Amino acid sequence: MNLLLLSQYILLGSLAVFAIATIRIATRKTIAMGLVGLSGLSIAVATILILVQNIYNIGFCRDIAFALVILGPVGTIAFSKVLRG
Repeated sequence: MNLLLLSQYILLGSLAVFAIATIRIATRKTIAMGLVGLSGLSIAVATILILVQNIYNIGFCRDIAFALVILGPVGTIAFSKVLRG
């Protein structure tokens, strides 16, 4: 097995643990912690999709990851403006 492929699988595992941790953060009682958790989760999922695209050569994963990276902060900013009043 290639060392690069092995390191990508290890990174996938650690990102899965990070995604579970951000889900736990997102389920806290405050709205701010929910926004932080969802932002972290979108970053984790985008990185996982980029790795899946590199390992399995699936082209549309990169496009979905770019959309998540762009729309994540936009949604956070819009939601904070709505809460602000």
